[in-house]
Amino acid sequence: MSHYQNFIGIDIGKFTFVVAMHSNSSCKEYENNAKGIHTFLKDSKAHLPSSLVILETTGGYEMELLLTLCDKNYHVHRANTRKVKSFIRSFGNTAKTDSLDAKALALYGFERHDHLKLFTLVSKQQSTLYALVQRRKNLKQFLVAEKNRAKAPKASVIKSSCELMIKTLIDQITQITKQIEALINSDPDLLARAEMLKEIPGVGDITAQDLLALMPELGTLTGKQAASLGGVAPRANDSGKFHGYRHTGRGRDSIKPTLFV
Repeated sequence: MSHYQNFIGIDIGKFTFVVAMHSNSSCKEYENNAKGIHTFLKDSKAHLPSSLVILETTGGYEMELLLTLCDKNYHVHRANTRKVKSFIRSFGNTAKTDSLDAKALALYGFERHDHLKLFTLVSKQQSTLYALVQRRKNLKQFLVAEKNRAKAPKASVIKSSCELMIKTLIDQITQITKQIEALINSDPDLLARAEMLKEIPGVGDITAQDLLALMPELGTLTGKQAASLGGVAPRANDSGKFHGYRHTGRGRDSIKPTLFV
C-alpha cells in the first residue's frame, strides 16, 4: 500500500509550469522562476509533505524547481520523458496540452510509484554546480560557432572581431572551470565522487565535473541503469531467431555526447 497520500504531476515549460493533482480535475499554472516556485510552495504546503511529485526532464528548465523541492526534503521523481510518453500512448490519448501532460504525470506517479526512484541531491552545492556546468557548455557552443565563423569565406573582414570574441570566450570558460573546481574541492562529498569517477579509464576532470552536475543519480544506480541513462547502452533488437544490430540511443541528451566520445 502506498505511503503517499497525493500524487502531483508538474509539466515544465521554459516560462511556466502547470501543476495537477491526481483525482483533481483542476490545474494551476505558475511562472517558472523563483517567485512562481515560492507561490507554488505556499499554495501546496498542506499537500507536499505527504505527496510524490513527478516532473520530467526538460533540458534543464526543471532544475530550479527540482532542486528547491529536494532542498525542502519533499519526495520527487524525475521521470524519463520517453517512458511517460509511452505510458500516455498506452491509453490511446493523442491530444496534448500542458494541463493534460501534468495530469498524465500525476497518473503515472499514482500507478507506478512503487517502481519510481526518488531524486536525491549529491550535495547542497548541486544547484550551483549544475548552473556552472551548463554555463560552461553554453560557452563552448558559442566558441565552436565563433571559430567556424573565423574560417568562413571572406572571414578576413571580421577576423579581428572573431579573434577578440574567441579570446573572451576562452577566458570565460577558464574562469568558469576554476569556479567549478573550487566548488568541488570545497565539498567533501562532491570531491570523493569526482575522484572515484576519474578512476574510470577515459574520464578526466571535465568529464567528471559534467557527470556530477548532469547525472546526480550516480551512486544510486546499477551499472546498466547508469549506461542506459547516459544513452550509451546497446539496445537489444531480437525477435525469435532474428538477432539484429544493437544501437546505442536515448538516454539524457545533455550527457550522451560526452560519454559517447
